[in-house]
Amino acid sequence: MDKPIIFMFSGQGSQYYQMGRKLFQHNPTFRKWMVVIDDFVRRKIGSSVIDEIYNPKNRAEEPFVRTLFTSPAIFMVEYSLAQVLLEGGVEPGYLLGASLGEFIAATLSGVLGMEECVDYLLKQAETLEHCCKNSSMLTIVASPDLYYKDPQLFAETEIASINFHSHFVISGKNEKIAEISGFLKGREIISLCLPVSFGFHSSWIDPAAPICRDFLKTISFHKPEIPLISCLSGTELTGIPENYFWDVVRKPVQFQQTLQELERKAAYFYLDLGPSGTLATFTKYNLKPDSSSSFQAIMTPFHQELKNLQKILDQV
Repeated sequence: MDKPIIFMFSGQGSQYYQMGRKLFQHNPTFRKWMVVIDDFVRRKIGSSVIDEIYNPKNRAEEPFVRTLFTSPAIFMVEYSLAQVLLEGGVEPGYLLGASLGEFIAATLSGVLGMEECVDYLLKQAETLEHCCKNSSMLTIVASPDLYYKDPQLFAETEIASINFHSHFVISGKNEKIAEISGFLKGREIISLCLPVSFGFHSSWIDPAAPICRDFLKTISFHKPEIPLISCLSGTELTGIPENYFWDVVRKPVQFQQTLQELERKAAYFYLDLGPSGTLATFTKYNLKPDSSSSFQAIMTPFHQELKNLQKILDQV
């Protein structure tokens, strides 16, 4: 490949039952790492995430929402796919994570160990379930300006992410999000509730902050071995600021700003390792018509991952 490769990792909301099923069935490396991480999770919580993801009774179109399972599930699938690519000779020049995806990027970069990271994600999920009331997230296919033009409609909500010029996400109480969704439907503005139990990137998860921050203080973080691109600041991380890994789930995701900063510097090959190909879609709408960058997703809900993976490996 003639351009630097950026591995991109998505977070909460990109998961679904049966994600990566064909990789799990047919790729030994993917399956090996899924089992390794699942064994660790099973020892911690007494349940198998693999059994949850690939239970035949759980159909892909059904919401997969319980954070105690979705957090390790997203980590497992994206981390295992990264191992497949690395083994196949695909070497990233940069790692970019959005929200929970920043944990996977950091682990692959050597900032913290795999078990340390999964252990924290389980602790974070347990703390959210114990300390926080359920809340919701709503994707809105419109300019973020809409949020500021109608403050009465969006009262008691917060912007969780800005992904491109006509796509943003808000967090808020379940009832308020349902009200806004209904109002937008009446105005023929597309919106979609994300499959989550909590309003990440907002004050609705603040009750979990003290416990999560204290737990993070027990982890020793190292300098990244592969450059990390932060979707909080839009810049490369040279070190790990205090409370950074709480901030990546509490503060807004600035994906649009991050892509704009990257595009000012060079052309890249953006490779989406997330389950839904969401970040590849966001990238598509952030690239200018004259950009020399390209992008590709591997996993999608349509289960074309084996074909898409081989397409990437053939280019090495």
